[in-house]
Amino acid sequence: MSVTGARVRRACAGLGVVALLVATQACTGSEPSDAPRTAVDVGEPDKALTVVADETPGARALSVSRLLYDRADVVVLTPADRSAEVADVVREHGVPLLEATAPGLDDELDRLGTESVVVIGDAGPAQGLGVDVVTAATPADVDRELEDLLAASGPAEPGEGVVVLSRDPVADSLALATAGEAEVVTVPSGDPRTDPAVVERLRSLGDRPTIVLGPDWPDPAYTLGVARDGDELPGGGHTIFPGRHVVALYGSPDLPALGVLGEQDPAGAVARTQQAVDQYVPISDRPVVGAFEIIATIADADIGADGDYSREVPVETLRPWVDAAGDAGMYVILDLQPGRTDFLTQAKLYTDLLLEPHVGLALDPEWRLGPDQVHLRQIGSVTGAEADAVAAWLAELTREHDLPQKMFVLHQFASSMITNREVVRTDRPELQVVVHVDGQGTPGGKAGTWNLLRQGADPGLAWGWKNFYDEDVPMLTPEQTWGVAPRPDLVTYQ
Repeated sequence: MSVTGARVRRACAGLGVVALLVATQACTGSEPSDAPRTAVDVGEPDKALTVVADETPGARALSVSRLLYDRADVVVLTPADRSAEVADVVREHGVPLLEATAPGLDDELDRLGTESVVVIGDAGPAQGLGVDVVTAATPADVDRELEDLLAASGPAEPGEGVVVLSRDPVADSLALATAGEAEVVTVPSGDPRTDPAVVERLRSLGDRPTIVLGPDWPDPAYTLGVARDGDELPGGGHTIFPGRHVVALYGSPDLPALGVLGEQDPAGAVARTQQAVDQYVPISDRPVVGAFEIIATIADADIGADGDYSREVPVETLRPWVDAAGDAGMYVILDLQPGRTDFLTQAKLYTDLLLEPHVGLALDPEWRLGPDQVHLRQIGSVTGAEADAVAAWLAELTREHDLPQKMFVLHQFASSMITNREVVRTDRPELQVVVHVDGQGTPGGKAGTWNLLRQGADPGLAWGWKNFYDEDVPMLTPEQTWGVAPRPDLVTYQ
């Protein structure tokens, strides 16, 4: 059967790859109120991004139709449970594949100017739509009917030059068929940074206009930008854990009394850190990356000119250490001991260093003083709200500069050190929050602290363990450290 003059026109694609998604409104006209979607313009037109956040597959297919088609004289309608069966055939013909009972279908057919529909199975749902109805029982029937109906049409290639991201291509078969020539990239986790094969594929496709299918992706504008263009972390990849373990030396430049890191120059610290890493490589289930945890602001008995009982190490003093670690493929964690000032004020002093892709941040509440407190007379503390404010600032800095995920470390060896720790969000894709259990003492005592601080913990937290050369009695061996359950993600030596 044929319909005289039936053609599938694709004005949106005619706009070209660069303008396609940023010109969506001009292509599709006003959007029906019952089919919301979220559109995000991430900057340059060739990086346009649209998140089709509809909850159901049928609604997502309607949104993709609105994005990619100015007009479609022929549309295929299917029950939801048969969409995967016919998707490949429909995609080859370059027409929308829509769910026969999707809310808003009649509005979309009207917008498309549809004249004929091919209905899979029972034609009942298509009755009353004001279009010619052709029924088809099998994919072969669909192929034959579309060949006939589209015989007079020119080539139709909806989605050409576009990338579509899907967590589940089978569930998204309606939308993917409707997307036609688009390149489909499957991202089961919802975060393209976490899969090296996905990263490689995205980089090979370049910065094309992109459609992301489905709700609840972790900030696709940021994660997609990093996957396509961002620097990698030491050890590879763009997310901290679970892709590696990190083994660090702790201290401050030229101050050996504060930790082993300061007992040698940067080159010597690289070599010594590598020696520690080498002890873990044979027993680790993941790659092991070395790190410096550098005390950038030092708790001080002297009130100082600024009155905060904290000595801020100049950026220019820390820069050679940061560069040496980066050149050696190692990570850096800047540790803050703020005294009477707040963590955010001090963190901002080191913005230039935190812009490096291999530099993260640690807060040490033991040395966070109240207005009338001084060091060593009490254990300091920080509120969850203050810690989360620093996390929010660091996440925004990371996002703004398309940096790979940063480690955000909270030192803690007593519950009182972080009040309302649950306030600290762990769902920011820019950060991996780590609770570093850094108490000293006997193995049994440290294990008790470890277990106490883990009770009721947010499952999004990673965990760190500190070994003290002089204060632990005795210090755990690497094998014993690896026996801590769960196995620490970060191990630091002081």
